[in-house]
Amino acid sequence: MSGVRTEFLEVTAEPKAESLALSHVSVEIGHLYMEDFAAGEGAVRRTFAAAAPWVAAARTPQAVGCGKKSVRVSTCFLIDDYFSQFSSPAEVIPMVLAAANREGLEIDYLARESACADADSVSPAYLTLGRLVTEPVPGTTGGRPPLTETGWLTNGQRSPATARGEAMGRRTSWQPPRESARRRHSIFVDVELWDEEDSQRTWSCAMLAAVWQLLRLGLLRDQGRPVTTPADWMDRPFPDRWAELPPVIRLNPTAAAFAAYTTLSVLSPRFLPVELAVRTILSQFACDRTTLAETADRAARDAMSLPAELVDRIRYVFAAPGDTDPA
Repeated sequence: MSGVRTEFLEVTAEPKAESLALSHVSVEIGHLYMEDFAAGEGAVRRTFAAAAPWVAAARTPQAVGCGKKSVRVSTCFLIDDYFSQFSSPAEVIPMVLAAANREGLEIDYLARESACADADSVSPAYLTLGRLVTEPVPGTTGGRPPLTETGWLTNGQRSPATARGEAMGRRTSWQPPRESARRRHSIFVDVELWDEEDSQRTWSCAMLAAVWQLLRLGLLRDQGRPVTTPADWMDRPFPDRWAELPPVIRLNPTAAAFAAYTTLSVLSPRFLPVELAVRTILSQFACDRTTLAETADRAARDAMSLPAELVDRIRYVFAAPGDTDPA
């Protein structure tokens, strides 16, 4: 797949969106790179030890903005098998589950990051790209190629190119970039969504992380259908190849739903720049209006008031793991 197909449909012609079971909050209990796994179970345990108090806090109704006496919380963990194929599910997953268990955590759902790029016959990344609507910048001429060609997305206006004017032969002065939603001063962000080499596209970490948030919110659809459905994987051996593992697996038979009204990601501070990019991407994601409205209505009946903006349904805790192995 090398292009993006854009379709303009009448609202009445849009496929009916299927409803999904939803938890109140989906909690991501850390994320690790290949070198973290290579460092052994101790490094994995440190990540989970830092996340454990926040996972417990998320089960408090007041902490997630729910008026009920108890909340439905599901936990998840994303394995990075996209940028590097390391070890095997048969070796890595039992180690991850054991480390979580030693810190008093249970992982309800486990997902492959490569599934954010391609999940069976669907590409969640391309579906997301097809719904990105960039803001028109006042004063621009449209000379810059579109997002679908450049692979770059910004939250404002880039610095104009400095060049000599044809009439006067004078070089135009440099101007700074400007954030669209700035509060007096700008925090300008320019995000690379992918790169290509030999016609092979590689999605960026920020783009895949944005897809991951949409999957957890249940807001990414393919012709009205959910993109992924967790496959039960209880009391089964894990395969030797990552490609043999379904995109999302359910490890806990009594777990609350994978998708949720809101998400909470407990991450190391090193992921803060990536998540800033994620918010930049999702602030320009045109979600299916029917799906967005239905989710808000269901949440209200479930004693939870949802923010109107998609990005405000995503929450974070940036907690640095300790320097020593947990006791």
